[in-house]
Amino acid sequence: MTRAHDDHATLDKVARDCNTRCKIKKEETMTINRRELSVSGLALSTLAVSALALATPAFAASADEEAVAKKVEAFRLAQVASDPKALGALCWDDLSYSHSNGKVEDKATFVTNATDGKSKFLSIAYQDPTIKVVGPAAIVRFHWVAEQEMAADGKKVPTNLHILMNWQKQGDDWKLLSRAATKL
Repeated sequence: MTRAHDDHATLDKVARDCNTRCKIKKEETMTINRRELSVSGLALSTLAVSALALATPAFAASADEEAVAKKVEAFRLAQVASDPKALGALCWDDLSYSHSNGKVEDKATFVTNATDGKSKFLSIAYQDPTIKVVGPAAIVRFHWVAEQEMAADGKKVPTNLHILMNWQKQGDDWKLLSRAATKL
């Protein structure tokens, strides 16, 4: 069956004798002048600046994050100084302190072992720390790089660990609730 068709239309699927007409459409050229372009550019840049202004507070550390960061630094300094009073004041009574060898200590055992004089830290660095506050809890992660000296033989021992600390808010104060270490 053959149908008459107009010269401006093309047939698709000709090989299968399909007579479905498909008209070819041409795109129209859009004309825009400099004034319209500058107005749209100005609107876009205003929108971008507004979005940035709304997002900026999200990048700033919260008061709680800053408070936790200060406690983490105080903890590091107390470890270097082997200060039992400072370490005890920074920890919850129900502390769970886990070492990279799997040994787990409560608060009293941790403070005693950390300050017994069997070794001393020559240096401790908390590298690449991250702090995330979730309600009354803070999750702290960092790369621990340290060197300590053994009292018995003077041997220097380097440590390279990944640390996870959980701090919990008690009133207006943050205290260490748990700590876990993994060897790197």
